[in-house]
Amino acid sequence: MEEQIIEKNKKYWDDHADLWFGTTALPKYGVKFATEDDLHFFSEVEGKKVLEICCGSGHSLKYLADKGAEELWGLDLSQKQLDNAGELLKESGCNPKLICAPMEADSDIPQDYFDYVYSIYGIGWTTDLEGTFKKAASYLKSGGYFIFSWGHPLHYCVAKSYETGEDVVYNGALVFSRSYFDESYLKMPVHDTTVTFANRKISTFVNALYDAGFIIEKMIEQTDEKSLADTEDNSPKAQKAKMVPLSMCFKCRKL
Repeated sequence: MEEQIIEKNKKYWDDHADLWFGTTALPKYGVKFATEDDLHFFSEVEGKKVLEICCGSGHSLKYLADKGAEELWGLDLSQKQLDNAGELLKESGCNPKLICAPMEADSDIPQDYFDYVYSIYGIGWTTDLEGTFKKAASYLKSGGYFIFSWGHPLHYCVAKSYETGEDVVYNGALVFSRSYFDESYLKMPVHDTTVTFANRKISTFVNALYDAGFIIEKMIEQTDEKSLADTEDNSPKAQKAKMVPLSMCFKCRKL
């Protein structure tokens, strides 16, 4: 089943990569969420070796290159995403090492090599969270950092309207359609198809990080201040962001 999920998701990204060019990339971590300008998780990236898991169109790698990162590596299961990333980065004068493979698979990524391994809104696509975290740890030097963001699990528990696709907010209250404790795979309609991923509890992420040998230094699940203070946007997403976090981000250190 997991292999079929990976192949179907790979096809989606190969077919639709251009539609996501440059979206949800550093300094952004997620939807209506604190940014790198607020968090400073990459404050010491100059001269460092970095690897991005699910690197997409390469915009986060470019961001770190502009901050002085010395060596850029990117991993993605979609060759089309990597083609876009390669073009973007080479136009910017960068010479990245890009690898096309699922994050769950063994690949030619060096061990105990990187100062930072990170993933911006990509890690939740994995079909093997524990194995992916252990691989991330193996790529890092001792004391290196693993940083990742993803949709908050509560975000995916809120019901959506079949007519509009918007979150259901009724008289200022959210309507839930899925149990927070249900970690089975869910299918999300997007464009002309569906994508599949598991909605995992926060404790599942925390325990998998511990088992992989990480210490969690920070865990952020905060809607950004601008969205919280906005009194003019009454869209379902804006109302939802004031009640539950839409995204989350972890900064972890390898022991």
